[in-house]
Amino acid sequence: MSDYSDYMECVRKMKPLVHHITNYVTVNDCANICICSGGSPVMTDELKDLDDMVSISNAVVLNMGTLNERTVESMMHAGIAAKKKGVPVVFDAVGAGATAYRKNVAKLIIDRVKPDIVKGNEGEISFLSGIEGGVRGVDSASSNDNIGRDVKALAKKLGCIVASTGKTDYVSDGDVLYELSNGDDMEGNVSGTGCMVTSVIGSYVGANGAKAESVAVAISAFNIAAEHASKNCRGPGSFKVALFDELFSLKLGELDSEIRIQKL
Repeated sequence: MSDYSDYMECVRKMKPLVHHITNYVTVNDCANICICSGGSPVMTDELKDLDDMVSISNAVVLNMGTLNERTVESMMHAGIAAKKKGVPVVFDAVGAGATAYRKNVAKLIIDRVKPDIVKGNEGEISFLSGIEGGVRGVDSASSNDNIGRDVKALAKKLGCIVASTGKTDYVSDGDVLYELSNGDDMEGNVSGTGCMVTSVIGSYVGANGAKAESVAVAISAFNIAAEHASKNCRGPGSFKVALFDELFSLKLGELDSEIRIQKL
């Protein structure tokens, strides 16, 4: 595409249906941010509902933020069904490395579903790359000076797109590595912003296909909206409301002029 905003325009015109199996802490926020990005969310984890829902979806988002055996089974089923139908699968490895159960579930989903996009914060991606001790609860607890290199290596190893979010974001398909510099510290004061980013990624790959650049633009659009939202907010509550508004109203020209993306 000639401009980054072409990706956003495609999402808004297509309104891709994004099927979520996500955590109950952030499910409503994920649905709303998906709408604000231009997508159409559906949130269902009932096993009997999944085959039909996946068959009409443009992307599937699997988020392991609040795990239990029933939803793990549903994530596995939906992910495998989506892959058989050529529907892009986005896996958010929330808390991977924090507990033995989360380690096992992350490995299970990656090995059996083979998602098109694996996304996590710096600690989660570091763990998936073989570095222990980077996650506390569901938050990143350490800084990895080589995270860009590790993102690219993990993408090559898994044969998919890998995205790491943090102070600086990185996206790679194993060949190309993008460094993304948009964002605002206020994002860390609201629960679920990482989950919301994943829903925006779902919208963008649902409309534009599972490509590193579409993932990079999705993250950047969210982060530019966060920069706008932080300018006049009074705190985390008003920031969250403004974040929805700013992503919804983000102009094509603003995305192209304000995006800070570098191909390394």
